[in-house]
Amino acid sequence: MKTALLAGALGLLLPAIGLAGEYSLTVDRVQIDTGDFVKEGIGYNGKSPGPVMRFKEGEEVSIKVTNNLDEMTSIHWHGLILPYKQDGVPGISFPGIKPGETFTYNFPITQSGTYWFHSHSGFQEPDGAYGAIVIEPEGREPFRYDRDYVVQLTDKHPHTGDRIMRNLKMMPDYYNREQQTVGEFFSDAAEKGFMNTLKDRLAWGDMRMMKADVEDLQGFTGLINGKGPEQNWTGIFEPGERIRLRFINSSAMTYFDIRIPGLEMTVVQADGNNVQPVSVDEFRIGVAETFDVIVRPKDAQAYTIFAESMGRSGYARATLAPEMGMVAEVPELREAARLTMADMGGMEGMDHGSMAGMEGMDHSNMAGMDGMDGMQGMDHSNMAGMDHSNMGQGSAMADTGASDPFYAQGSGLIPTAANGGKFLSYADLKAQKPLFEAREATREIEMRLTGNMERYTWSINGVKYEDADPVRLQYGERVRFKFVNETMMTHPMHLHGMWSILDVGAGQLNPVKHTISVQPGTTVYMETEVDAPGQWAFHCHLSYHAAAGMFRKIIVEGGPETARAAVSEQSVKLGGGA
Repeated sequence: MKTALLAGALGLLLPAIGLAGEYSLTVDRVQIDTGDFVKEGIGYNGKSPGPVMRFKEGEEVSIKVTNNLDEMTSIHWHGLILPYKQDGVPGISFPGIKPGETFTYNFPITQSGTYWFHSHSGFQEPDGAYGAIVIEPEGREPFRYDRDYVVQLTDKHPHTGDRIMRNLKMMPDYYNREQQTVGEFFSDAAEKGFMNTLKDRLAWGDMRMMKADVEDLQGFTGLINGKGPEQNWTGIFEPGERIRLRFINSSAMTYFDIRIPGLEMTVVQADGNNVQPVSVDEFRIGVAETFDVIVRPKDAQAYTIFAESMGRSGYARATLAPEMGMVAEVPELREAARLTMADMGGMEGMDHGSMAGMEGMDHSNMAGMDGMDGMQGMDHSNMAGMDHSNMGQGSAMADTGASDPFYAQGSGLIPTAANGGKFLSYADLKAQKPLFEAREATREIEMRLTGNMERYTWSINGVKYEDADPVRLQYGERVRFKFVNETMMTHPMHLHGMWSILDVGAGQLNPVKHTISVQPGTTVYMETEVDAPGQWAFHCHLSYHAAAGMFRKIIVEGGPETARAAVSEQSVKLGGGA
């Protein structure tokens, strides 16, 4: 009897979804209640979000995934370094999981920190197929905390992912509720002068865009750990405790600006990797990124975790409190952001004749000026004719080796922190310790982020995924990627299977991430140690941008044996052996 009781107690301590190192997930149709609406979606183990998967660095995991859907599915372990056949991308790393079948993932856990998992099939992820991963390190953390909470964000929309994509293809501004109006034109003319206002509208007309094109998708309800603002997920604390909050942005399309009024946040991890602690009042989390922060509430009161969308079209809300039922004031949404020509590096000085070289633009359609009432049909066109070496602060920083893709001064996208506090910048992120040895990149690959909003197509170097050749890398090289964002959207670029070293000008202490956001009109550099043979995905993590073509297959040729052989051959040539 005692043995049975002991076994039962141990079972409660081990992961609820299996024995140590062995886990099981089912992929199911589920009901998702946001507090604003209820919809059918897809989840794991009967709910959305799925369970928090808890691993330990150094263990081998075996995860059985049973597909209870009537369609193919998959699971991608976002940010995990693992063999490519376990990465979970249909058509690249494996065929996918058929209806009614079980697929077993097997891979070692070689890292620690906060990550997440999601489907890489169709629009199952925005329909609810996502969950969190927490990996305990082998050694001690370089920071202290008493409590630990996952704070997983998403943007839940009443429409299915398939329907959203159809609507965007039919009318790209279908979900844009902040379009400019004729009345706004005349109010701007009264304030800034008729000719200045007309010149501004013409500039936007040349790009077939509108100032409200900050985000593609509006009308969503923001969720935290599966709960809408009115449902109010609550984390309990004792005054004086240090609380670790593991923020994960699992949204389809939404960037969130996060603050906790009354509490300072100390950022200690970015994308699972330790950074030198930096105290902030607010930070922006791009789609697919993770940030871990420490807060220390000293008073026995409630605090609101407030996450408002970058475009100010919606928010998620949760609470930290000494006991359930306590609430704090929920801030009002700030004024909706509007793009400015500063977001393209101060292009307002260009004349319209000089823009004729911009690839993909059709100036013959400007006479109708749909833009007088919102400029429907504008596109984020390729701007191959532009000189990106002189596009204002964002690119100037990149040209000197540093890049701060979120926070260029003067940008219409960038808020100041509430009450004038500190807003986190990429440039604030410094690694705790180098993950890789210092060495020069062996070559540079330019990736221009391109698109056409009018047709809702997105691409890299002007070519959609289905028309593009794979990018081929050689095992053992170090590649420097140059991202040139020629669109007016911010793109979170995610490389599977290998780390991305973001160049912020910190040398060996540049932060190591799995997702890097590239702001409009900026050039951003990252470097990658090519240390993972096989086939990998590389894409914008905005769901509908990836689906529309901003996606590449990466093929890493060779492996450890061929790399050693090449070193040996080079040694012989230099007289170092026979």
